[in-house]
Amino acid sequence: MRVVDAGDQAFTIVLGERIAPEVVATVTALDRQIAALHQTGTLPGLIETVPTFCSLTVIYDPLQASRRQLLAEIARLPPADTHVASPASRRWRLPVCYEGDCGPDLEATAAALGISVQALIAQHQQSEYCVYMLGFLPGFPFMGDVPPALQLPRRSEPRLRVPPGSVAIAGALTAIYPSESPGGWHLLGQCAVPLFDPERPKPSLLQAGDRVCFAAVDAAEHTRLQQAAKARALDPAAFLDAEVAS
Repeated sequence: MRVVDAGDQAFTIVLGERIAPEVVATVTALDRQIAALHQTGTLPGLIETVPTFCSLTVIYDPLQASRRQLLAEIARLPPADTHVASPASRRWRLPVCYEGDCGPDLEATAAALGISVQALIAQHQQSEYCVYMLGFLPGFPFMGDVPPALQLPRRSEPRLRVPPGSVAIAGALTAIYPSESPGGWHLLGQCAVPLFDPERPKPSLLQAGDRVCFAAVDAAEHTRLQQAAKARALDPAAFLDAEVAS
């Protein structure tokens, strides 16, 4: 573990040097430990923590606490990689429509991989993906790992507009765009479940450490889910498959 300054109101705790489930598990465990410590009032001045692939950034108010004070309290915590009190992670089964305009890059991606569209869809669904981190857009989940047989570099020409809900792959990662955005990933399908809603108590549906599986739905079911989401009648908890041991 090493600590890197990030200005006068933050520092980053680096816990690994590679993208891997065991590293994100350590990051997530430390994040939960710090949150629990903060709830006891032991970390005055703590504003926010930001977990990423291999590190955790701690943002604080320097008028209430110093970097040295916060690090001293964090250093008293048991090692995050051996902490046994972490709550269970969540497993989601999210619906994806791979049909028609929902998957504009399906054919080109399958051709580049040398497989059929049906094989691409099947293999994309067969894996359980770990949410490594949120970033780029509010609620945007970087998830892995995509099976090696499906890994491609990003598109040579990014799109200026990627529709919200787009399910995409790039390299070893897969993701869902929570809102419209430019993007260079390969678009395979659409998910109607809103990943980010500022009116929810926790705006981001997914969090680091969650597990995600994809389940194909047809165009009619996708439209029904979209309409329900637009009417705010779609309960995301309906897609929470299980809670599993961390």
